[in-house]
Amino acid sequence: MDPVASPFTAAPGAESLLERAYTDALAQVDEADDIRVRVLDAAYEQFCRMGIQRSTMEDVAKRAGLSRITVYRRFATKDTLVEHVVRREYRRYFDRFLVEIKQAETVADRVVLGFVSSLRAIRGNPLIGGLIAAEPGLLASSMITDDGRTLATVRAFVAGQLRQEQHAGTVSTGLDVDVVAELMVRVSASFLAIPSQVVDLDDDERLAELARRYLVPMLEA
Repeated sequence: MDPVASPFTAAPGAESLLERAYTDALAQVDEADDIRVRVLDAAYEQFCRMGIQRSTMEDVAKRAGLSRITVYRRFATKDTLVEHVVRREYRRYFDRFLVEIKQAETVADRVVLGFVSSLRAIRGNPLIGGLIAAEPGLLASSMITDDGRTLATVRAFVAGQLRQEQHAGTVSTGLDVDVVAELMVRVSASFLAIPSQVVDLDDDERLAELARRYLVPMLEA
């Protein structure tokens, strides 16, 4: 396994971790197994502290206060454990996004908040953000080589939110939500995948200004 590439890639014909996390978020899948959650929590902490490559299943078992056999019963290989940890972080991103946009009063505010919070959530995640920082070109490469599936997953998520706005009467029914969502996602993805020499991605106010000026007008049919 390539411990850095795995969070952003998938075998041909297989669902990516992002796609599975999106499905879990929509279905509100819950981790009912307490031991499983304990292992995932320990693995997340271990990977963030020591990195995926330098961590072993024994390290995770020790941090969880469990035996190696118990860990291997839940996750047969380190590859499987890494996939589930990263998948859970993606799921948390979708869940957090849905919570945060509810704080906004208008559709324009929700677009701005969604743009800013999504960049902050991914870049600020100790595990996923750390992987992106360690290998800046990896995310861009994965988006190019996966036939657009990663972008399509997030686009479907954003388009679903825009359709809810249409049903609520806050966005024109004449708006092509799929195209607008595609454009919004590509803007966000480019900032994540390619470092900017113009926009400070750590400046939330600047990001909000850009979203209000350039993304919000896309909502006009």
